[in-house]
Amino acid sequence: MRRHSRQAKLPEDLNAEESLLLLERAKREPDIGRRIDQISGSLIGRPYIGNPLGGGPDLPEALTATLDGFDCVTYIETVLALARSFDLYGFVDTLRLLRYREGDIAWTSRNHYMVDWVRNNRSAGLIKNLTSGSYAVKKQRTLSLVPGLPVKRVSFSCYPKRRIGSVRARIKTGDLILFASARKWLDVFHAGLLVLKDGQIMMRHATRSMGSVIEQPLASFLSGNRMSGFILLRPLEAGFGES
Repeated sequence: MRRHSRQAKLPEDLNAEESLLLLERAKREPDIGRRIDQISGSLIGRPYIGNPLGGGPDLPEALTATLDGFDCVTYIETVLALARSFDLYGFVDTLRLLRYREGDIAWTSRNHYMVDWVRNNRSAGLIKNLTSGSYAVKKQRTLSLVPGLPVKRVSFSCYPKRRIGSVRARIKTGDLILFASARKWLDVFHAGLLVLKDGQIMMRHATRSMGSVIEQPLASFLSGNRMSGFILLRPLEAGFGES
């Protein structure tokens, strides 16, 4: 994996005291899944914020690291960055690598589309894509939503939602789930974190409809939403790439 220089300056919106507290508590857990469980649970109830990163093709790009509120993607990015880090600089640096291709803070390098988020973070050794095998199906999309980026055609694999029972045994606490859109011009419409509790798969996610970060049974989200399928990802421990 390519080495990146650390972020020299902490973001202005960083909640340093609370971030340190979350980092200190998480250090006691040896497993990244358990750290994700602890950190994501601590953020339940935080407000949903639409378009929290802002920006545009003609605006200067700045790294955002607030804990005051999230959309679905910044929630999973923040939790994963905290779970992989031991100090504030590590948290901010990991957040930068998760959010931007090769850590380059620029509008054109931001992982606007989740297909790019998955590909770039897999290449960086931050996640493993679990979506493979006979149950996975291929989808193609033409993406043109982001100003300043060229139209592109992409393909990706997902599981039809009727296959959740077939792949249930693969899921561990701390895994990420992305939901593939049924629209031909969009790849993914939502994302969350999975936690196993009392025999159920629970999903934690920042949801616009409820206005906050919530926890709900994954089954209820699947039954209540139209989609092309779902993508399963596994966060990797710091220092370990995908085998």
